[in-house]
Order: sequence, then C-alpha cells, then structure tokens
Amino acid sequence: MTTKVTVASFRRREYIRLFPKQQLLVVGDFMVDAYVRGTVSRLSPEAPVPVVEVQSESLQMGGAGNVLSNILGLGGTCIPCGVIGNDSAGEWMRQTLTTQGIPGDGMVIEEGRHTTRKTRIIAHRQQMVRYDEETRTAISKKTENRLYDVIEGKMPGTNGLVISDYAKGVITNGLLKRILPLANKAGIPVIVDPKLREITSYRGATLITPNQAEAAMASGIVISDDASLLTAGAILLKKMRPGAVLITRGEKGMALFEPGSTVTHIVAEAREIFDVTGAGDTVVATLALALCAGMPMSDAARLSNVAAGVVVEKVGTAVITKDTLLARL
Repeated sequence: MTTKVTVASFRRREYIRLFPKQQLLVVGDFMVDAYVRGTVSRLSPEAPVPVVEVQSESLQMGGAGNVLSNILGLGGTCIPCGVIGNDSAGEWMRQTLTTQGIPGDGMVIEEGRHTTRKTRIIAHRQQMVRYDEETRTAISKKTENRLYDVIEGKMPGTNGLVISDYAKGVITNGLLKRILPLANKAGIPVIVDPKLREITSYRGATLITPNQAEAAMASGIVISDDASLLTAGAILLKKMRPGAVLITRGEKGMALFEPGSTVTHIVAEAREIFDVTGAGDTVVATLALALCAGMPMSDAARLSNVAAGVVVEKVGTAVITKDTLLARL
C-alpha cells in the first residue's frame, strides 16, 4: 500500500531555524566545477561545431564540495574530509575553504592524483560540452589510513555525517567499513549519496539517496512504472535495514522507503527545469540538516524536495540558501 502526499504545513520554519546549530562532517569526492559562459553566433569553419565567444569564466566547489556549499547556504557549519591532488585545482580548493573560514586540514593530498575538475561550456543557458580532468582509481591504502585518522579525529562534536560518493576513488569499501561503525558508535545520523553498485557497502547508514538509475542498477530491477519502483525500493530497503531509502526521480519527484512504513511518494516541486546539475547535492545537504535538527524523515524528504525544486530552475551548479528555502515555503 502506498500513500501519495504533498508538501504540507509542518513546523518546517522552526526546524530550519535550528540549522545554524548543526555541524556536519562531509566525507567524499571533492571537485572543482569550472564554467565558461558565452554566446554562439556562428559555426566553426574547421568542423560542424558552434563557436562559443567567451564572456566569463568561474570556479565553484563541486561534488562533495557542493554538498558543503549547500549546507553553508542553509546556515549549517561543515567539516570537509576528502582527498585532492597536489595541483592547481587542489590549491584553489584549499584557498577557497580558507577564505570561507572552513578548516582545510581534513583534505588529504595524494601525490600523483588529479583533483577532479569538470569544465562546462555554456551558451544561451545551454550546456554545449563538458570536459573532465580527474583520477578515478581508488586511493592508496596509505591515503585511506590517513583519511580515516582525520575523520576519526574530527567526528567528536559533530551532529551528523554526510558521505558524498561520486565514484572517484575516495569512498572505498575499506573506508566505509571503518567510518560507518564509527558514526553509529557516536550515535549520529549518516546520510549517503551512493555510487557503489553493491548497495550493502553502505549498510549502517541512516538513509541513502540513490537516483532512479542507481536504484535500478543496485536492485537489478528496471524501473519503468510504479510497480517496478515499489519492487526495487523493497529490495533496497531489505538490503539496507535498518536504514531507509529515498529514490530521487527527477521530474517524477521522490519515493521514500522506511522500515515498517508505507511508501511516501513526493511530487516534484520545480516550476521549470533548466539544469539538474547538483540537485542531488542539495537534497543530501537539506536532508542531513533536517534530520540532525530532529525533523521526522518523511518531512525532511519533503523539505529536500522543495530545495531541489529551487536549484533545478537555475543553470549550472546552484546552491540553496536558507532565505530562498523559507521564501519558497
């Protein structure tokens, strides 16, 4: 049996006012999102491709860094822990964290590794092409040990753990087997944006947030309608128990599967979708702050759905703010 619900009048504002009291530990794949914006008025004489006349360039935190930016935008505080390379992108990330008053000593440097940098070429509000510079192999055991030591040292005093896995090699099975019990022992909620195909690697998390494609892969079920969605969700829930599963479905909204509860279907909030880049990061950040503030999980999922609806209306990696979220509510 399923229950369809919409965003209702909960005490959401009171919970949001508690966001500044929450300090989250964010572990994952920190990246740099580069944007080159311009206009197109002609095709190249060298090949049938548009010529972009560049008007501006900018850099933003991406991946786990975008989760961090969203948490800060919503009023929370963050401690980042990840792995970067000894390169210009890694240096930019360290300097950016310092500028924001965030401790950067949780960022472990691995020699010979590239800090992931995704460069997007955008013209007339449309992404023309993207090129990536990165290392996707698993971090070394030595680096994993160093990262674990940093996480262990920074976890006391935090209200929750966010694991942002983009399959860039930082979130290894070995690291998960060590930090999940650590968080469980500390009694803090763990929210995971997963990428590993074997979903049981995240067992011990409070909530995982796969998108529909990831849920289909992890469950072995092609999700084509409500019936297959329920089957896939039930399989993932069984694998994750006692944790919960939130399947994000883009314009189709979300479906929350909680142990011992009916499925909660949440209708998408976006008025017009321009770019889904970073929407999952916004969902995870909002969920984490809401759960740490004490909001019931179904209400936290609804709130994250509202936040995601705001950012997909913008082009590029967008960040939600507390004021914007309150205004949308």
